[in-house]
Amino acid sequence: MKITNLYIALFFLSNSFGIFAQHLFNVEGFGVINDGVTLNTKSIQDAIDAAYQNKGGTVVFPAGKYLTGTIYLKSGVHIYLEENATILGSTDPFTYEKLIIEDPPTTLKTDDNSKLALIIANKAKNISISGKGIINGQGRKLALNIDSLHHKGIRVDPNYGSRVQETMRPKIINFWECENVKISDITILNSSSWVQTYELCKNVTIENIRVISRAYWNNDGINITDSKEVKIHNCYVDAADDAITLKSYYTDALCEDIEIKNCEIRSSASAIKFGTASFGGFKDIRIDSIKVVDTYRSAIAIESVDGGTIENVVVSNMNAINTGNAIFVRLGHRAGDNPGKIENITFKNIKAQIPFGRPDSNYDLRGPDVGYFHNQWPASITGIPNHSVKNITLENIEISYPGRASKGMAYVPLWRLDAVPENSKNYPEYTMFGELPSWGFYIRHAEGITFKNIVLKLDDEDFRPAIIFDDVKDIGLENIQIPEGKNNQIVLKEVQNIISDEKNSVKIQKQ
Repeated sequence: MKITNLYIALFFLSNSFGIFAQHLFNVEGFGVINDGVTLNTKSIQDAIDAAYQNKGGTVVFPAGKYLTGTIYLKSGVHIYLEENATILGSTDPFTYEKLIIEDPPTTLKTDDNSKLALIIANKAKNISISGKGIINGQGRKLALNIDSLHHKGIRVDPNYGSRVQETMRPKIINFWECENVKISDITILNSSSWVQTYELCKNVTIENIRVISRAYWNNDGINITDSKEVKIHNCYVDAADDAITLKSYYTDALCEDIEIKNCEIRSSASAIKFGTASFGGFKDIRIDSIKVVDTYRSAIAIESVDGGTIENVVVSNMNAINTGNAIFVRLGHRAGDNPGKIENITFKNIKAQIPFGRPDSNYDLRGPDVGYFHNQWPASITGIPNHSVKNITLENIEISYPGRASKGMAYVPLWRLDAVPENSKNYPEYTMFGELPSWGFYIRHAEGITFKNIVLKLDDEDFRPAIIFDDVKDIGLENIQIPEGKNNQIVLKEVQNIISDEKNSVKIQKQ
């Protein structure tokens, strides 16, 4: 890159942080060897430390391949990768270090994610990684080397299953309690674990990046944990696990003021999901203009199962093609003294196409199947007895289903709706109830449900009714369009107060 262009890029980057990082620290001046073979951990860290001691600066990586173990990004330091510059993660497990947290918050309820990482920042401010280059974690080889250490008895995983758990595998980026963070324009490839985590951070911008990580298991594309003022804009994420995930590990913290916008997602799990860890909660979440393709599980999954509260979420303008499930909302009670809450959720302008087979069939690593034959699942919104999800609005929704359900595969007749298990303590997933007795939507233990301008389509016949409401209070149905036939019906069980307008092309049957 020409130096003039670099200065222009740094000018805009610096202004976004309210500083001017005109001091450049070229890693070549610190003795690095960019052959992709020589380990440069100390030399790269020396460059970062020099910029930090200078009270801020930009560490520049010219074109080349820079092999390294763990490096620490510090306050006021910006990493800039020029075009054709690649940071390569070492495949030697002993070159990685853990994020060490002094006096960690006592409200941490679970510690199931790796503290190992290629790039670590701890309580740093005004930091960034940008440019046209690549960070490649070389995750498959690294993960297999870690797996070999287990079998040799050198680093034993006490919870070993079919592979070493993700807690023993390094991420690529792990930032903890940082403020004013920007990750932009780069490409991130092939993590051995989750790709990147931003935990207890404030004012984080992730924009125009490409994340492609299908090298090994448990490689979530972007994880935001109990952070505030986060923007994820104009990103492409292709991950063999969940693509963009929000988590809450602390009972006195939450994810708040999060915007995910103009992103394209492909995943062998769920596209956007939050709540599998849900101890604190999630508030004021905006998800807009999202394209989802070839995704095995849910296009959008919203879950509180550990006592946290989810409120004020808007999901709009999402187009999901070849996706296992469109919408999954779940209030459960896996952990915590009391169940959490889910309320004030809006889905608007959502279009989804559900295939008959697996949407991720061309992935090398595919999300684990459920282990039994089944008909396709509907979208679902469910609470648990005496704890309803509340005030859920769905407007301008179109979902196309494959049909071809078979009673011979599985059959839950309408007189046996109570046979659908509650599974209150189970891991939240749209397949968690087993066979469901409707093909379009399944709503149970809910209050204040509004369906407006809903179009459900079938490619072929399905013996099940389109929608089931079970233990639901205050339902509004306006302009519901469902194909004609015996499956053109909404079934009500223990429903209070339903308003249905004359535009609905549907038969309502009380059970």
